[in-house]
Order: sequence, then C-alpha cells, then structure tokens
Amino acid sequence: MKKDFKETNKNSEETLALPANESCPDQQEIDRLWQVEIERRLAQLECGEVELIPGDVVFERIRRKCQRSIRRHDK
Repeated sequence: MKKDFKETNKNSEETLALPANESCPDQQEIDRLWQVEIERRLAQLECGEVELIPGDVVFERIRRKCQRSIRRHDK
C-alpha cells in the first residue's frame, strides 16, 4: 500500500530538526541536507513508496475542511 507524502514527511522533519542547544548549520550544510532530502524523496517516488497528490485535489480538501470547521464554529 502506498503512503501519501504527509505520512513519510514526519520522519524527515524529525531527522532535520536541530536540538535547541546546538548552533545552526552554515548555508553549505543546509544545502547538503536539502540535497539528501531531495534524493530521499525522489527515491520514494521512483520506487512507488509514495505518490504525489495533485495540487487541485489538495486545495479542494483544504476548502472542504475549512468549510466544515466554519460550520462547527457557527453552531
């Protein structure tokens, strides 16, 4: 079963998070980390582990969620 991007992105966020007591990496290190992340995500796409969701589908889901939230708030 394919996972959507949201499910797999959790690991990368945790991996790239810096502890509060460490100094920030320089731009070269940031670029290197992004390159690693890009390659990881591309490999997931290529092997079929995840699939992309078209933007219009994503925005429609957001609109529906917001409408439900507004209706609940109005009650």
